Amino acid sequence: MDYRWASDRFHRFVIDGMASNRAAFATAPLLYHAYVEEESGAGKGLLGSLARHACAVVADDWPCYFLPRMLASAASQVDCRMEAVDSYGLLPFRTTDRTFSRAFDFRRHLQKVLLPYLLEEPAEDPLARVELPRLQALPTSLVRRWPMVDEALLCGDSSGSSLARLPIDHTVPPAPLKGGAAEAGRLAERFLEETLQRYAQERNQLEVTSSLSPYLHFGHISPHRLFREIAAREGWTPDAVDPGVRGSREGFWGMSTAAESFLDQLVTWRELGANLTSRVEDHEDYDSLPEWARKTLEDHAQDERPHLYSHGEFETGGTHDELWNAAQNQLRTEGRIENYLRMLWGKKVLHWSRSPREAYRILVELNNRWALDGRDPNSYSAISWIFGRFDRAWGPEREVFGKVRYMSSDNTRRKLKLASYLDRWARPSQPA
Repeated sequence: MDYRWASDRFHRFVIDGMASNRAAFATAPLLYHAYVEEESGAGKGLLGSLARHACAVVADDWPCYFLPRMLASAASQVDCRMEAVDSYGLLPFRTTDRTFSRAFDFRRHLQKVLLPYLLEEPAEDPLARVELPRLQALPTSLVRRWPMVDEALLCGDSSGSSLARLPIDHTVPPAPLKGGAAEAGRLAERFLEETLQRYAQERNQLEVTSSLSPYLHFGHISPHRLFREIAAREGWTPDAVDPGVRGSREGFWGMSTAAESFLDQLVTWRELGANLTSRVEDHEDYDSLPEWARKTLEDHAQDERPHLYSHGEFETGGTHDELWNAAQNQLRTEGRIENYLRMLWGKKVLHWSRSPREAYRILVELNNRWALDGRDPNSYSAISWIFGRFDRAWGPEREVFGKVRYMSSDNTRRKLKLASYLDRWARPSQPA
């Protein structure tokens, strides 16, 4: 409840997931107790109380944000066995003892070591063959102190009115995307049926996206499930893997070009973020950037900026650039920015801020406050990519950017079809 950036947006999406879970557990021999803190600290002691009635506690091993600290704290509060399960990606992130600075090197590493893990994918229904007694209810004293969330909050509408009593930020309203495993499955099916075949050639176009990033972030869909469904559609078996491929984006999987293009995003780039955040303790900070990037940005820190904007002007979409404002308005309203525009969005904050350090701070705040998939390993890898991480030095050297890759709105307009996008999003958003 009192985590940084806690808001109606994230709580509504998470609670949607709880409602979806309750429906899924209704016919299973398991008890699902959906609890939401209505006062800061009200949930203290719940885990220990539940653990006293359990033989084991199973938690998610998440490589980012406050979750590693929370997991360590939780382990000290339970007397029974506690297992943290890494379900973040296809390759368990703790199997890698190296921090990768380039996607090419990480991709090559994946192609070398991943196959054995593909042969041991998680069971779709791990409890199917287990005889479990049906638990009818939790102890009365526990339920009295930590009652089940009421129906109004569990199934509240997207207006956020049901969240008003929670001590969270109500100035960031719910996004129009509905959370939960059922909705994630529907979107995945639509993407695989209607869009995947276009992904290799058109993935930078605005409408060619899976829209699954928030669902992956909150655990409403698993990368293992997506991989399994793609593999089934492709008629893929592990025998199709080409062990001679080392670092290439194509050819390793033995699938179609479209499927391999999407898997490069889902596996290589997404799991590169987990490699970063699990191994670089200060990954949230500007000082964690590669030395060459910090040097070239600091060499140009005193360059004259073509425009200068404050955090507030960025947040409200108050720049001179119609395209940048549109991207920010979409973020404030929908909790997302179209893929290619998200890169431009970040580059321009660097271009129009008083210093690279200030730009970094602004981007972390904007992204993690407004993006449904913020506060994620990919948030920190994507933001730091803006400043040169996972990239190389580019020429010619430019003002402000130095040797860090440059992007412009004019060039983006030439690459993308933007008329309908600008018509929808260029006007100021009213999220509150």
